[in-house]
Amino acid sequence: MTLPHQPKFLAATDSFKTSPLLIGGLLETGLRAAGDNQIVYRNQVRHDYATFNRRVHQLAHALSALGVKAGDTVAVLDWDSHRYLECFFAIPMLGAVLHTVNVRLAPEQVQFTMAHAEDTLVLAHHDFLPLLEAIGSQLPTVRGYVLCQDEGAGLETSLPLLGEYEALLVRQPDHYAFPEFDENAVATLFYTTGTTGNPKGVYFTHRQLVLHTLAGASAHCSAGAALLNRDKVYMPITPMFHVHAWGVPYIATLMGCQQVYPGRYEAGLLATLIEQERVSYSHCVPTLLAMVLDAAQASGADLSDWHVLIGGSALSAGLARKAQAMHVDVRGAYGMSETCPIVSLTRFPQQFDQLDDEQQLRWRCSAGVIAPLVQMKLVDEHGQPVAQDGQQVGQLLIRSPWLTPGYFKDPINSEKLWEDGWLHTGDVASIDGSGLVHIHDRLKDLIKTGGEWISSLDIESLISRHPHVSECAVVGVADARWGERPVALLVQAAATPPLDAEALRAHLAGFVNQGALSKWAIPTEVRVVAAIPRTSVGKLDKKLIRTQF
Repeated sequence: MTLPHQPKFLAATDSFKTSPLLIGGLLETGLRAAGDNQIVYRNQVRHDYATFNRRVHQLAHALSALGVKAGDTVAVLDWDSHRYLECFFAIPMLGAVLHTVNVRLAPEQVQFTMAHAEDTLVLAHHDFLPLLEAIGSQLPTVRGYVLCQDEGAGLETSLPLLGEYEALLVRQPDHYAFPEFDENAVATLFYTTGTTGNPKGVYFTHRQLVLHTLAGASAHCSAGAALLNRDKVYMPITPMFHVHAWGVPYIATLMGCQQVYPGRYEAGLLATLIEQERVSYSHCVPTLLAMVLDAAQASGADLSDWHVLIGGSALSAGLARKAQAMHVDVRGAYGMSETCPIVSLTRFPQQFDQLDDEQQLRWRCSAGVIAPLVQMKLVDEHGQPVAQDGQQVGQLLIRSPWLTPGYFKDPINSEKLWEDGWLHTGDVASIDGSGLVHIHDRLKDLIKTGGEWISSLDIESLISRHPHVSECAVVGVADARWGERPVALLVQAAATPPLDAEALRAHLAGFVNQGALSKWAIPTEVRVVAAIPRTSVGKLDKKLIRTQF
């Protein structure tokens, strides 16, 4: 399409030089804003932003001395820590690529991702030395390893260690002259798992991460959100290897927030840190929220005034109500590994307090409102637009300045992801006139029974309202008569009377009578189990669940 009139471009003066959007600018801004705020690691480390900044510069010197140069890929295997936060900055600021390794993958998948990424140097917590010893011979590009050691840990390993993290830093100068380079340089790389094949590499540039950080900061601070600002205390409960902990460490650093990093996730410790450090904001998948709530109930920890953003899986009505009963403000968000990830999050409307309980719950359990600089559209199975009226549903397609350009060294799947210039999420959604998004299901998880499409997420949310249900998952399985039928796995809440299939069906029948559920959506089979299978990042593993039926 040719415009009748072309946009005007004016030549800049010869001396003009634009400032590139680089990750280092986020740290510089946060350093000015932080005041007395600190970076905290468990009960072991506590220091101010000036020390944090100095350590980033020392890490850059240490990495350079070990031969890291622009374009190299440096892998990190660590629990959520002050060290990991330093790597979030120092490695990309050198012009190198930060590979955040998913330590919860099977060893053969970890090996695949590290070999595929062509990692040259590995920074590893001592807990992961046995894993690396087992796969090290299959990592041909790795030149050596740096040990990240907590208090009291041993040093014995057969790996070619180049030094210990703290010992390397302490010998380095306090200032590094970071280079200025093209903002479109790749900054980070990590791998996302699908239902088939090897994990796919997802990468982001400096420009994309800075824009995501700025838009995320705006969304977190906007009217009705009040989730994060300089005076809040932030603690991630989303692993830092998973989409940069949803990118929020970059946002928190930009704002100069007090930041608490809990190390390896232990529900009791998380509850204790929230209370002791006065944590005001976290984000996690529903499973981890449920674990922290249970731990707090058992220990008596006070979680009031804790705000939690839920993503990765849908926030169920039952879990939302349990959190609210403990004075925890909980709300939903949406994103994918490929979207950096935040593209929508819940910002409450004006007069939210005047809405009834069900209306408030609907907002809390939504995927939130479309984030700044994000475009969304819905299409049917033929690719035709679907109205955004809050009722009609279609596959969700997205555009924004920070979506991954593609999958690393995988042009075929990259083209599928970006067909027709829009990122295809594989999720079925509805959007209303105010930009409020509801995710109804993954395309692959929708259940077609007797010619009628039903949402597994909707059934799960209603099941979760039963007071004796702790967790649930619903999948569709083949049925000779109806095509597919929904079946359910349940975990019973502690210290409650035995729950059987008939009791659950009676519970759901009440929603059928209210018109909130189709009678065809009541599961054919119900199993009460000790635990529900989950993926490496805590999502329901519905592929595995289907095989169990």
